[in-house]
Amino acid sequence: MVQQLSSLRGSSAEALQVLGEQVDGDRYTLEEFAALADDLFRAAALLRSEPALRRAVTDVSTPAEAKASLVHALLDGKLGQPAVDLLAQAVGMRWVAARDLADTIEHLGVVAAVRSAGRRESVRLADELFVVAQVVEENADLRIALSDPVRSGEDKRQLLRRLLAERALPATVTLVEQALAGSFRSFHAAITEYQKVAAATQGEGVALVRVARELTEAERSRLEQALSTQYARPVHLNIEVDPSLLGGMRVEIGDDVIDGTVVSRLDDARRRLAG
Repeated sequence: MVQQLSSLRGSSAEALQVLGEQVDGDRYTLEEFAALADDLFRAAALLRSEPALRRAVTDVSTPAEAKASLVHALLDGKLGQPAVDLLAQAVGMRWVAARDLADTIEHLGVVAAVRSAGRRESVRLADELFVVAQVVEENADLRIALSDPVRSGEDKRQLLRRLLAERALPATVTLVEQALAGSFRSFHAAITEYQKVAAATQGEGVALVRVARELTEAERSRLEQALSTQYARPVHLNIEVDPSLLGGMRVEIGDDVIDGTVVSRLDDARRRLAG
């Protein structure tokens, strides 16, 4: 099942569910999924860069057949047929806001990129995305370079390619590069969302766990098992070590936050004493 986009409502959310069937499961080979991801990212970028086109293909007063014909006229031979057919189907649906179409197409591109890694590499993909996000957050020079509006997109992509240096999965490289060009407010926000999509696409949840010290393998296994039981599905752990927490841990999974850190308990005690 394709993960729902939190920004979508009503008919836009329904459209995503229908379109998601096109990239769910094992419909394509890994190479075909990779090509589909690239094409969907290009289609999303086109829709965002051409407001007139975006309005034309989401206009509810225009027959679906006419909008589909426009998509084929513009994109046949320029994008792979699976991507063109999916977009032609998408423009025939009802969208709450015109931007929802581009957001959905990008989201489905993320799903296709995740699928291109294959099920055996799904855990590695999620871990690599997490590591990249951490490296960028901890390296101020790199973070500033990636957010610099003066630098070209290609220059930023080259920075990331040198960082990954053939050590990462092709799907990781694709998603990391897309994080620079997509619709998210920041690189970190994009990577965080991609991690969730990677886990959801494989039927898992993602838990961000912040601890004051490294967990042992036994502790990690027990926590993973406890969360998997609580949420009735496999849960993948991303663990950040933050000595400032003093002790305990903070777990974020979806919209749920379980804060058992020493710092949190001290803050609660101070509030109670303050009345």
